[in-house]
Amino acid sequence: MTRDPVFTSTFANPGDFEPQIVPHLTHHRTGRQDNEPMQNIQSPLQAQVVQWLVAPGANVNAGDVLVILEAMKMEHEIRAPHAGCVGELFFQAGETLAEGEVLCALMPEADGASQPVVPTASAADAAIPQDRADLQKLQARLAFTQDAQRPEAVAKRHATGLRTARENIADLCDPDSFVEYGALAMAAQSRRRTADDLMRNTPADGMVTGIGCVNGQRVVVMAYDFTVLAGTQGMRNHQKTDRMLGLALQNKLPVVLFAEGGGGRPGDVDVAIVAGLNLTTFAAFARLNGRVPVVGVVAGRCFAGNAALLGCCDVIIATRDSNIGMGGPAMVEGGGLGVFKPEQIGPSDVQHANGVIDVLVDDEAQAVTAARHYLSCFQGAQTEWQTPPTQALRDVVPENRVRVYDTRTAMQGIADEGSTLHLRTGFGVGIHTALARIAGRPVGLMANNPLHLGGAIDADAADKAARFMQLCNAHGLPIVSLVDTPGFMVGPDTEALAQVRHVSRMFVAAAHLRVPLLSVVLRKGYGLGAMAMTGGGFHETLSTVAWPTGEFGGMGLEGAVRLGYRKELQALPEGPEREALFEQLLAQQYDNGSAINMAATLEIDAVIDPAQTRDWLVAGLQAGRVKPFDGNLGIDAW
Repeated sequence: MTRDPVFTSTFANPGDFEPQIVPHLTHHRTGRQDNEPMQNIQSPLQAQVVQWLVAPGANVNAGDVLVILEAMKMEHEIRAPHAGCVGELFFQAGETLAEGEVLCALMPEADGASQPVVPTASAADAAIPQDRADLQKLQARLAFTQDAQRPEAVAKRHATGLRTARENIADLCDPDSFVEYGALAMAAQSRRRTADDLMRNTPADGMVTGIGCVNGQRVVVMAYDFTVLAGTQGMRNHQKTDRMLGLALQNKLPVVLFAEGGGGRPGDVDVAIVAGLNLTTFAAFARLNGRVPVVGVVAGRCFAGNAALLGCCDVIIATRDSNIGMGGPAMVEGGGLGVFKPEQIGPSDVQHANGVIDVLVDDEAQAVTAARHYLSCFQGAQTEWQTPPTQALRDVVPENRVRVYDTRTAMQGIADEGSTLHLRTGFGVGIHTALARIAGRPVGLMANNPLHLGGAIDADAADKAARFMQLCNAHGLPIVSLVDTPGFMVGPDTEALAQVRHVSRMFVAAAHLRVPLLSVVLRKGYGLGAMAMTGGGFHETLSTVAWPTGEFGGMGLEGAVRLGYRKELQALPEGPEREALFEQLLAQQYDNGSAINMAATLEIDAVIDPAQTRDWLVAGLQAGRVKPFDGNLGIDAW
């Protein structure tokens, strides 16, 4: 018996297996022509007939399965394109057919025709339970990763006043936005523990990782789970960390790390390692420096490897009950350094004062709020903001030129209401640093602090300012510098602290700025310190302006008079006459170094009404631009 030619499949997509319909054709097997209105159903691929689900004469509905074909060990359902009556079947089960050959004829539905010999596909689908066995297995397995399935561990955690890793992530991320990676991982301890034990007690291998939205933008989130093996770093959670860090670097995603935990874990025995010092996690984490914002959050204890990752973060947000150290009690004791409780190692008051902690908060809820605030400063401009009462800026600087005041009031009066996030408040208190917004645009704010050393810049303040400039520079934030300093701190005790190197960091950091720098001299603008606050010199900025209270000089005016007019002063006897000459000379110096004179000689760009400071800054921010990267813009770990 010969087979008549049939139409070739015309599918554009090889995965598209809907049958071809060829009206009124020669019968495939018999070559018989008839005039019955029928359509032939062709095979969309070369295959073998597995099973017919209909018999000749059966009525079928659109979508009913007619036959099962097998090709390359995979089964394909051929469905009826419309309702009708099945005609002759041209192939039997077990036979092989070529692509395009006719499987059967489909004719108009006949009255009284027999029903299909097996249930149709649509009926079979309806009989399938909503939760298939494979889905049920997955859901049961995932349940062990959730807090609800671990009530004892969660209760123990809550008893310490702390939240679980998943609770912190839920608070950080926008609702229903977190997508977890690596949830099914368990500790690499199958040679010493049962699978059920690992599943129940080491979910996610002690680290929850994934991508979620914070303020509407995607962020990589990684949280060590202290309820699982004390949040230690296991082999699998190192693998998960590396995966997420790669995604963050490749896709330029910010990273938030909840870093609480005890460091490396010695109990993972599934892989033969000796020291495990060939890990890539720490290098991969450090590689994010300067490329994407990296936020570290700590509540509770954070030691060893966990602390090493934390120390690589741009900003560290920690609770008052936190302890941060490069070694926990066991490591300290093992090194023969004494026996200590965890609470004695790196408490928050120590780590805040020495600059490790940037933002100190009361609890995890505040920590998460601070993290969201910090990230918002790197997520672009906002269209809505609240302007502070600008008239109040006129009263920030006292009329008495030797009276101290708090420059944070100036920062508050310049920034949009509620937008200011102060950083490193316990360290380098001679300079305030903060992230804020001005007319919706994120900026970095730094200001001298006259309440400390009269605003003189010491080593700690210089370190703080230099790193802050690096932070803003790396992530493209313009910098607004509020100046009120008599210069760099001097004296034998100061020089013993390597002052020369520390303060010079400000010049080096400023020389590499690719972001606009705008300076406002509030009162004192003296010497090298004032130059360091303005990018290395008053004309290194996009603009340098002063309030009417501004006063300037190569050094402090009192010192300039005593040095410059020493002979004249010493020519007079000590007492009222010498003091009167000193005051007269000082008044001349003050008048000569007034803000108006500085603007008249074009050493500064303008003298402005303090109430107009925001307008001046907004104009500058709109005019300035962020230059492209031209080299290494990393952020100093210190």
